[in-house]
Amino acid sequence: MITILNDNFSQLNEFLHEKSFSKIFILVDENTHEYCLPILLGNMETDLGFEILEIEAGEEMKNIQTANQLWEILTEMQADRKALVINLGGGVITDMGGFVASTYKRGIQFINIPTTLLSMCDASIGGKTGIDLMHYKNMVGTFAFPEQIFIFPKFLETLPFKELRSGFAEMLKHGLIADKNHWDQLIQVRKLEVETVIPHIQTSMNIKQDVVDKDFHEQNIRKTLNFGHTIGHAVESLCLQQGNPILHGEAVAMGMIAEAHLAYLENLISETEADMVIENVQRYYPYLDISDFKDEDITALLLNDKKNTDSKINFSLLSGIGSCTYDHQCSQENILESLSFYRKLNNA
Repeated sequence: MITILNDNFSQLNEFLHEKSFSKIFILVDENTHEYCLPILLGNMETDLGFEILEIEAGEEMKNIQTANQLWEILTEMQADRKALVINLGGGVITDMGGFVASTYKRGIQFINIPTTLLSMCDASIGGKTGIDLMHYKNMVGTFAFPEQIFIFPKFLETLPFKELRSGFAEMLKHGLIADKNHWDQLIQVRKLEVETVIPHIQTSMNIKQDVVDKDFHEQNIRKTLNFGHTIGHAVESLCLQQGNPILHGEAVAMGMIAEAHLAYLENLISETEADMVIENVQRYYPYLDISDFKDEDITALLLNDKKNTDSKINFSLLSGIGSCTYDHQCSQENILESLSFYRKLNNA
C-alpha cells in the first residue's frame, strides 16, 4: 500500500503502533541522514528502540560487500524476525535495504520512505530488491513487497536539480509505455521544479503499481517497465565500470532515445512518433557522451540483460505513444544503428 504522508506523519505513527515490532533499524546514506532523517525522527512517535544504519551515497555502494556489512550489523545488534527496517532514501537505499531485509533470517519486515523523485515514482514501488554484481546492474536480488510505502513529497525540496531530473525520466517512461495522457501532460512541464512535478507523481505511482499488480514476477507485461533500460543499463554499467557513475535517470533518458529510434527501425512506430519522443526527451536531458564505449562493449552487456532468453536480447519497445511491446528481438544491424544514431545527435 502506498500512503501520502501528512505533515505530522500520523499515518506512519498509526502503522508503527498497530504492529508489534521488536525494534526499528533505519537505513540512510549520508545525504538522507543530514537532510531527511531529522524530519523523520522529529515526527516519528514510538516507544520502540531504534538504530541508525548509515552507508555512503552512490550506486557504487549497492554491492554484496555493503549488504554483508549490514547483515553483520543486524546480527551484532540482535535483530530478530520481528524487527522492522525503514529504508529512508533513494533507489539505492530502497533496493539495498529491501534486499538485506528480505534475506536476513530468511526475511524480516521493511517499509520504504523514498526521498527522491525516482524512488517515489519507480524504485520503491513493485517489490524488486537488489544489488549490483561487479558492474552489472541489479543482477542479484529478490521479489519482496515492503509492508508499506510512505511518500512525503516535501523531501523533494532537499534534492539537487539533477536528482529531480533523474526521476522525471521514469515518469516520462510511464507515460510512454502506458498512458498517453500522462505523457502529454508531462511534456507540458516547461521547467523542472518541485512544484511543477508534484502534481504528476500520483499518476506515475499508480501506473507503476498497476503494472506490478498484473505481473509481480515479471513474466509478461511488467517487462514493459524496462523500456529505455536495456541500452540505458548497459551504458550505466559501463560508466560505473569506468569509475564515472551517472544517475540512473540520465541513462534511462539516453536509452529511451536510442530505443525509440530502434522501435522505428523495427517498424513498431512511425518516424514521426519516434522523432516526437526523441525531441521531447532531449528537451530535458543533455547529450550523454558514449563515444568512449565501443559497440562490442555495449552489446556484451546487452547479452547479460536479465530479460534475455536463450542468449537472445529481449527489448521492451514502444508500439505507440502510450503502449509498449516486450520480448521483442531486434536485428543486430538495427541495434548498432540505434547506437550510431544516438552518437550522431552530439553533432546535430
